[in-house]
Amino acid sequence: MTKIRTRFAPSPTGRMHVGNLRTALYEYLIAKHDGGDFVLRIEDTDQERQVEGATDIIYRTLEKAGLKHDEGPDIDKGFGPYIQSERMKTGIYLKYAKQLIEQGDAYYCFCDKERLESLKHKIEGDEEGKEIVVYDKHCLHLSKEEIEANLKAGKPYVIRQNVPNEGTTTFKDELYGEITVDNSELDDMILIKSDGYPTYNFANVIDDHTMGITHVVRGNEYISSSPKYQRLYDAFGWESPKYIHLALVTDENHKKLSKRSGHSSFEDLLDQGFLTEAIINYVALLGWSPEDDREFFTLPELVEAFDYHRINKSPSVFDLTKLKWMNGEYIKKMDDEAFFKEAEPYIDAVIKRPIDKRKIAAMVKTRIEVFPDIKDHIDFFETMPEYDVSMYEHKKMKTNVESSKKVLADVIPLLEAHDDYSNDSLYQLLLDYATKNEYKTGYVMWPVRTALSGKQMTPAGATEIMEVLGKEESISRLKKGLELLNSAN
Repeated sequence: MTKIRTRFAPSPTGRMHVGNLRTALYEYLIAKHDGGDFVLRIEDTDQERQVEGATDIIYRTLEKAGLKHDEGPDIDKGFGPYIQSERMKTGIYLKYAKQLIEQGDAYYCFCDKERLESLKHKIEGDEEGKEIVVYDKHCLHLSKEEIEANLKAGKPYVIRQNVPNEGTTTFKDELYGEITVDNSELDDMILIKSDGYPTYNFANVIDDHTMGITHVVRGNEYISSSPKYQRLYDAFGWESPKYIHLALVTDENHKKLSKRSGHSSFEDLLDQGFLTEAIINYVALLGWSPEDDREFFTLPELVEAFDYHRINKSPSVFDLTKLKWMNGEYIKKMDDEAFFKEAEPYIDAVIKRPIDKRKIAAMVKTRIEVFPDIKDHIDFFETMPEYDVSMYEHKKMKTNVESSKKVLADVIPLLEAHDDYSNDSLYQLLLDYATKNEYKTGYVMWPVRTALSGKQMTPAGATEIMEVLGKEESISRLKKGLELLNSAN
């Protein structure tokens, strides 16, 4: 059996889109599931779209995601160069394009922009009125002498694929099965551009074959181009790779996930406080399902379980709410020290007073879904918010302004006389007070917690909050709470 070789071939045009990350992940999993090679190839033939530093982003993203490539620009194992612009300098693309010309499967095209503009026509049924150029094979009929004269004169040219107008072309996709199209629907696509660079479509075919790629994973928008790729493989007498075309990743409104969405790239998600492991787990499930209903996978577990035949042909919805839930579950499972390391910068951004940050981290660990959530859970430790006296009223706890006033007036002296501000000791003190007065625990804790935090929801109970705030700050806040209650009359 031939060793499986997949390739991730991004263009260096910016941050890595979630759809591209999914493609890279699936290619990695397909290769590693069967002990194959995962190859990184940089496709930089579109010079106009390149973004400075984007190649570094590709390396950084793959490294952070744990998708270690076996070969690439930095690891040459005999199939290099692994950057298309460098491959172009070897003359590989022009060599194969000229072979096609000699075979009659391609031809020189010298048509200028004006002539090509004249061939434009609107797409039938397209409401936006888009126009396309369908080339009319004009230059296919040039004589050998005319071609040589044009080349000698230095006339600009492109090299086009020669697709017959009659017959059909068939290719096989691993998910969609055999697909047959009429050749009359295929245009004579450009193989070599006027600047000498190969087009994306041509370079892909040449590179995939010469680099021994066995499985090609890409978006299903390339299904319409695949017959033209197949014709190139057939023209060269090469075996085509196995094609796996992936359905679109959409937003919650079932529209293509846009860069404007704010969470369309891997680094966007990291910036928003998501964990790498949760992102990879979630992205793996965007279009693939395991044999059971399992939802949580480590990367090695994905490698073991991944069967590409279980990839779905329907579009996948990128549900940020679901990803947040999954991320929250990953956070809960984190080692406490690892969690604190991630949480500390978010705590430091809010808390300036000298209090125990580790205790604060422990409070929020099970309550957040992403790390930026920490701020709204802990801001009251730094500064008491203004709050309305109505917060002391709680039907379930059976508290109101008057009952809360009495509880605070009673417990403040007890807390002033108490020196052990550990959670257990404070809890026992308030529990003894509640028992002595035949109050339910919540009847006492609700007003105390309200006075300490000024919030309906806190990441911990009243006595845990006091332990972190310390004696002086706790009593100061309780007294201010009592003043607020007194002023409510």
